[in-house]
This record gives sequence, structure tokens and C-alpha cells, in this order.
Amino acid sequence: MYERMRQNWISNAPAFDEEMLADDVVLETPFAMPGRPVTTTGRADVLAYIRAGQASVPFRFDDCRTLAVHDTATPETIVVEYELAATMVATGFSASAPFIGVLTVRDDRITRWREYQNQAAIAAAMNDPAR
Repeated sequence: MYERMRQNWISNAPAFDEEMLADDVVLETPFAMPGRPVTTTGRADVLAYIRAGQASVPFRFDDCRTLAVHDTATPETIVVEYELAATMVATGFSASAPFIGVLTVRDDRITRWREYQNQAAIAAAMNDPAR
């Protein structure tokens, strides 16, 4: 399932599609920017949140490098260290930022995705030094 997410990012599609998510999926971003939700619950709300986010970003993803995948004591859950590389559409400036995700899948559907984002790295990546 993580590989599907990775391919979606690289193709600049929303990370999740309806088939990937359990009805009661929980999306968590513990370090969300002020004004953004920390927890979103339910397939429809998660899809709406992800699609709105995708539509609002001023960049395109170029790559998703998997740095490490860690098994956990719970077979349905993995911890993934990855780096997303992107290019600002308006300027062509490219940068990357590291992330950690905790992915839980049951019955071939995502039940929880917890993403730890490095907000300082994201802000720096979006701050084109040529501006």
C-alpha cells in the first residue's frame, strides 16, 4: 500500500484514492501547520482533505525516495522514512524534505496514516532563494 502511495505522489495524484481507504480511516499529522487539522477521520473526509491539499500546492512532486521501512510489533503496521522532492511550478526551483509515516493496513485498506512532517524543511523548500 505504501508503494501505491509513493507512485501516486510521483504521478502527482492525491496520495490516496477511494479504494485504498477503510471506511473509518484515520489520517493524523501531529505537527500540522496552525489552522490545519491534526486528525481527520472517515474515508470521505480524508479524501476531501487530501484532494484540497493537492489542489492548493504550488509544486509538483518529482520523486519519493524511500530511505527505510521498519517493521513493528504489529504486523499490519510499518514505519516508513522517506523524502519527497518537488519543483515549484512557477519558478522551477527544486528542493526536498524528509518525512516519517506510520502506515496501518487491514483487509487491504489503509486504516491509519500518521505522517510526521518537517515543517521547517518544507517551508525552506517552498522558499525559492531566487525570489
